[in-house]
Amino acid sequence: MKTRALTGEDLERALPALAALRIEVFRAFPYLYAGSPGYEVRYLRDFAAAKDSFIVAAETDEGEIAGCATGSALTGHHAEFSGPLVQAGFPLSSTFYFGESVLLPAFRGQGLGHAFFDAREAHAKARGYKRACFCAVERAKDHPMRPADYSPLDTFWTKRGYRKLEGMVTEFAWPVEPGGPNLMHPMAYWTREL
Repeated sequence: MKTRALTGEDLERALPALAALRIEVFRAFPYLYAGSPGYEVRYLRDFAAAKDSFIVAAETDEGEIAGCATGSALTGHHAEFSGPLVQAGFPLSSTFYFGESVLLPAFRGQGLGHAFFDAREAHAKARGYKRACFCAVERAKDHPMRPADYSPLDTFWTKRGYRKLEGMVTEFAWPVEPGGPNLMHPMAYWTREL
């Protein structure tokens, strides 16, 4: 496996594969997201146009995209995300936002999660950001769709130096069934100084 940043024409060519990847990975617990290819391509194209945006992909030797991670300036993102941070006193201009980090199950456990964080942290530091922040969906331990072998990523994030901002929660809306209505989902904040 190799990782590389995607920009320009490389990114444009990769958009359908990245959209399909997001749909596949986020369909599973804990996100339970029923995405559509059209929306995903638009989302990724808009994300790539954001200030200081960064998209890194993991590819097999055959060129198949097996994972990706994104990041950008926090300014300009949804008020649902940035609002609680502003209220808690976080300066948005020096806080870098990590979007998704998605990887197909067959390629997990090979260090790619660390590679994604390393690449985004280096990108943020090179542009003068002082901290990184991301949101992760919160699900009840007794959620009816929680797989018996599900293991949350809290330990992984903690070992990388991130801490959960206790008591800070926001909500994002997305469908859980194809063509279904957008439902609200609680999201917790995680951050670390860079």
